[in-house]
Amino acid sequence: MTGSEHSAEMFSGLSDREREVLRLLASGHTVKSIAAQLGATETAINERLRDARRKTGVGSSRELARLLDAQKSWDRKIDLPAGNAAVNPSIQPTNGGLFRSKGKIIMLIALPLAAAAMVAVATPSADTPTVQTIAARPSPLVGSWALDVARIPENERPQRVTISFRIAPDGKWTTLVEIVAPDGSSQHAESTAATDGVPVTISGTMGAIDTVALRQPATNTLVMTLGKGGVPVSTRVYAVSKDRKSMTETIVWAGGTLPKLETTHFNRID
Repeated sequence: MTGSEHSAEMFSGLSDREREVLRLLASGHTVKSIAAQLGATETAINERLRDARRKTGVGSSRELARLLDAQKSWDRKIDLPAGNAAVNPSIQPTNGGLFRSKGKIIMLIALPLAAAAMVAVATPSADTPTVQTIAARPSPLVGSWALDVARIPENERPQRVTISFRIAPDGKWTTLVEIVAPDGSSQHAESTAATDGVPVTISGTMGAIDTVALRQPATNTLVMTLGKGGVPVSTRVYAVSKDRKSMTETIVWAGGTLPKLETTHFNRID
């Protein structure tokens, strides 16, 4: 089964109305504007979104909307070259990311740093630090971080989002993510990977992703490419501030056109 077929299977249980609501959401509409456009109540639209999340196992409505929009692109044979997920981004989200829809989670730095990190990953030069060299240095990314939920609109604000990084003596990174939604439901994901760009399996309950590949262009920067069913989903860059107390995350969606970069903010909790 190809990545596109795998993704299509995830959406097979959705009704036409649920798909219509999700596509409007992906195009930038709010629940209120969708209700007005479809002549429905906001409660009815929220019920459609809740049913769609339950059927697919994706915890964020906006994330699910983006994945459905991505599937539409894949069905039109817009393919991403295997080695260029970070250089040729595509699917253009409006506000949110894999771990948050506007309130789930996804983060990072500004365009110049993100672009530099992507180029460093894609085209290493003689001056680019080796994986072994960077892995041997202490990284300020190590530790636990909490999403600054106060920056997220109240109606989409999760109860809690945390991400933790650990580095083993062999240089492999263990990443733990937990999301507690506004209704108290939770999702988690865990992976252990070397910073060599080779995808490894993600365990946990986040149905929208199943693999991760890591690169580390600098000690305070980690580039993470997430995939589902062999298809790149997104690349995100994590960067720590000089005082090591805050971290940003930027997301770039897989595909062939220049996307908007999104930023969310985390504070160190240990």
